[in-house]
Formats: sequence, structure tokens, C-alpha cells
Amino acid sequence: MSLSSVHGTLSSLKTCQTDIGTGMDTVTDVALDLVEAQDKDVTPTIKEMETMILECARLDTEINYFVDTVKQVTSEVTSQHPETMVNLSTKVREQFTERLARLADAALQNHPKVVAFKDSVQKSSSRANQSSAANSDDLDDEITVTQSQVNLTCPLTQVEMVNPVRNKKCNHHYDEEAILSLIRNKQKQKKSCRCPVVGCANSDVRQSDLVPDQLLRRKIQSQKRQGTRT
Repeated sequence: MSLSSVHGTLSSLKTCQTDIGTGMDTVTDVALDLVEAQDKDVTPTIKEMETMILECARLDTEINYFVDTVKQVTSEVTSQHPETMVNLSTKVREQFTERLARLADAALQNHPKVVAFKDSVQKSSSRANQSSAANSDDLDDEITVTQSQVNLTCPLTQVEMVNPVRNKKCNHHYDEEAILSLIRNKQKQKKSCRCPVVGCANSDVRQSDLVPDQLLRRKIQSQKRQGTRT
């Protein structure tokens, strides 16, 4: 075993994480479709989907633990002698097992995509209930106001967002890739990351503050489909 093969394995795991994230987004989309359909009691099905999301969150977290452990241990390796690599494997296994033992179910509830799933389903359910109680004129007015209030443009890229995330502290939205890139650059400079929205007082944006906004993502995708048809 060599360090280059280790890095190759980590790269493959990161690809798996991307697929896991895509799967979690798909489950959330299906859940929102069911809620919006309002044709029957979907609570049991939503609960099953929440269980699926939590299982994916556990797998994603375990991969993060493993990658972090490998990086930490390999950073201590100064040579690539076979004996050293054997010790490396043992050390990684021990530390990874120790971290897994401390992984609590409660921690999975704070996974960004689990939070996004629950938040999106709750908001969609609330809107669906309001829609059924409102008359069509009031509903049209509400939709018009909502569309005018939502800014689909990322304050960093100045183009329409692809994967919008919401800042839990200031409620501003950014494209995920753009804001994470900014946070990483500021960390390298040992500086805090200020919210890029003009006038915002939030001077310390952190990755843990960001939650995927599935409803806004669906809205963006819906508008793109409508634009394609026209």
C-alpha cells in the first residue's frame, strides 16, 4: 500500500458522498411532491422517507469520519516504507472505530440535509394547508408577492443559484459552491467570512450555519422548465 493509493481511495469516497447527497435530494423532492399532491394521508410515507434520509446521513457522516481520520494519520507519516503503512492502517482502524462509537443518533438530526428535509416538508405542508383554505384570488396574490420577494440570484456569483443554501443566522441565500469556496479562502487567510449580502451585519458565516433550501431549489428548477417550454 502507498500513500498515493490511499489518496485515490479518499477521492472515490468523495465521489460516493456526492451520489449520496444527490440521493437525499431526490428523496426530499419525492416527499415534497407527495405533500403538495394532498390526495391522501402521506404521514407514514414521509416517516419512512425521513428514516431513509437519516440512514444516508449516517453513511455520509461515517465517510467524513473515515476521510478525516485518514488525513490526520497520514499527515504524521514521514516515509512510505511498508512497515510504516501497516502501522498506518492499524492506527486508522483504531481511531475510526473510536469515532464511530461516539456517533450518536442525535448528531444525525443536525446533518444539513436532514434539517433541510424536515424544514422543507414542514413548510410545504403548511403552504398546502393554507392553499386549500384560501380562495383562488388570494392564493394568486400570495404567489405573486412571494415570487417578487425571493431573489434567485446568488450575491457572490450574480447569476441564478443552482444549489441554494440558507444561512440560519441571517436567512440570506447563496449558491452552495460559491459560499463554501469563499469560506475556505477566508479560512486560509485566517479571517472570518462576512455575509456577502450588502448591508448584512453577519460577520461570521460558517459552514455549519448553512442549510440546503430544497423548496427554493425546486422553484428555480420549475422556472427553468417553464422557460424551456416557452
